[in-house]
Parts: sequence; C-alpha cells; structure tokens
Amino acid sequence: MTYRMSYRIQGLDPAPFAPLFELDDEALSARNARRVIATADRGFPCRVSLEDARAGEELVLLHHLSHDVATPYRSAYAIYVRRGAARTIWRDRTPPVFEGRPLAMRAFGADGMLQTARLAGPGEADAAIRNLFADAGIAYIDAHNAAYGCFAARIERDASEGAEP
Repeated sequence: MTYRMSYRIQGLDPAPFAPLFELDDEALSARNARRVIATADRGFPCRVSLEDARAGEELVLLHHLSHDVATPYRSAYAIYVRRGAARTIWRDRTPPVFEGRPLAMRAFGADGMLQTARLAGPGEADAAIRNLFADAGIAYIDAHNAAYGCFAARIERDASEGAEP
C-alpha cells in the first residue's frame, strides 16, 4: 500500500462580494473597486469559480486581503470576481485558472510565517504543490500569478488524505 498526499484548492466565498454588484460605479469607486466587462475569454480570472470570465461577463475588480495574519507576510492585492460566480473546490488537481500561467507558490507554516516558495511554470503547479507539502511543516500554500502578483488561490492539505490502492 502506498500513501499519497492529497490537497484541496477552493475558490473564495462569493457572499461578501455579491453586494458589490448592486452598487453603482461611484459607490464602487468609493470602495476602491471597479466594474469591468471581460474583453476576452482569458485574462479575467475569477477568484470564486477559479475560472476565467468569458468575453462580455461582468466582474468587479477590488482590493482583497488574501493573507490575513499578524505577521510581516500579511498580504493584499487586486482580484477579479464574476457576477453570480459559484464557489468551486478542486481536489488533487489544479483549477482552470492555473492553466497556462506561471505561478508563485508561497508556503506557510501554521503560524502564518513564510517557510519557502517555488515558481511553477505552466503545467507545473501540481508537482510544485506536492513538493512543498512533502514538508510536514507547511500548513498551506498561497498561489499568486507570477507576472501580475495577484492572489490566485489558497491550497490546503485535504482532510481526506489517505491510502491509495
């Protein structure tokens, strides 16, 4: 019998973002947010569904606190969220929003302190995640788009981790 590390990537909870879509542009601007219409089928990655918006879809671009810890590694940056997006969970595979993008993988201990990091080229995310989680001291990984720096998703060890035949 062999053991295989299992992981989970989950989109953000859509509930806090839903009210933003009911605001007018002036009210959004007062919150340092912007309404955006996707101009292409790629390039507008939704952090709830973990998929790119399609051309013509409405999104809100906003400032998001992705690593809310009381350490020097507290982190926030701009993200896109699509109107009506459903939260998705990906187990032992990477979501569509990772495809074709170089990613910066930042691995943290349970105390919120950075332990190590990896760059993952397109198609290399799964291997980088498994490599980082081989260290038992890594509690979670935050993936960021390497070029723009925006938060992509949180990656956690899956509680259903166990033996495989």
